[in-house]
Amino acid sequence: MSAPAVPRTPTGAPVRLHLSESPYGPSPHALRAAHEAVDATGTYPDPARTAPAQAVAELLGVRPDQVAVANGSDELVLLTALCLGDLQRPGVTTAGTFPGYRICLENVRRGCREVPVGDLAALADAFDGAGVVYVCNPHNPTGDALDRAGFDLLVERAAATGTPLVVDEAYLDFAPPGTPQVLDHLGTGAPVLALRTFSKAHGLAGLRIGYAVGSAGLVGRLREVQGSMPFSVNRAAQAAAVAALADRGHVERVRRDNAVARERFRADLAARGRRALPSVTNFLAVPVPDSARTERLLERDHGILVRDAGRFGLEGHLRISVGGAADLARLLDALDIVAPATDPALTPAREDR
Repeated sequence: MSAPAVPRTPTGAPVRLHLSESPYGPSPHALRAAHEAVDATGTYPDPARTAPAQAVAELLGVRPDQVAVANGSDELVLLTALCLGDLQRPGVTTAGTFPGYRICLENVRRGCREVPVGDLAALADAFDGAGVVYVCNPHNPTGDALDRAGFDLLVERAAATGTPLVVDEAYLDFAPPGTPQVLDHLGTGAPVLALRTFSKAHGLAGLRIGYAVGSAGLVGRLREVQGSMPFSVNRAAQAAAVAALADRGHVERVRRDNAVARERFRADLAARGRRALPSVTNFLAVPVPDSARTERLLERDHGILVRDAGRFGLEGHLRISVGGAADLARLLDALDIVAPATDPALTPAREDR
């Protein structure tokens, strides 16, 4: 006899646990700023993105010419593929990571070479002969982060070879203090660039805005190429980003509440005989026997959206956002139906009744 399906949400809308969206939403100040900016929809936004670039620079303690604001970090990935480093050489990234780097490199005809994920020595060696190197830190879809020695090694290789190192720091806002980041190395002269987003901790995914921070030379090149699409960041997004950066209390609450919710989710998984990979982000990578099938059945039968990490090259894992408590409880019940736990070491002992 099959177990009953987990009922869908009262509205029939899917449970969204697939895109690492924030269940906490944006700062009320950011929402207010966006609404006010819409009143001027009849005029073009600032093509230089001056206000958000200045706000980022002030917050991070860098010069405005070290910041480029764009339509989400996705646009920045494309821009870096278009213009950074030796364009006659392929870009390098790791296998089993966010596929946007490879897709952009291939679409601009540079080509992409992948090294095994986790093989830091191979990645360091790949700077020789590479046009640009991409690293995701904290990593998507596993959720872990490089240690200090590993991060420093990559920066040293970038400095020694002149090959730009582009670090996707989309999930850095969730990571604990001391997590290695590009900002630690901006005074060294190394060709390093960080990509960051307002879509995750700031909760502005629907407005599409992100920024790059790095050496002035790399940022200047990005800005030159941005001139081909000068209005890619709309005025509501620019205004909301400035207000979001000013509301540090909101981001700190999101960071704190997410860390608590993430570990509670991990404990709830363990209580049902499931494991999750180490994570400093707002998602967990959860092993299942067939991740593609499980993703499909969760959506079809239970109205729950998760991400098959096999799309990233991490087969046999689901990337699940740390959403609201009710959504995660629904997900756990549905997982027990679709992909029953198989780890006896984590399954709690039960008394005979």
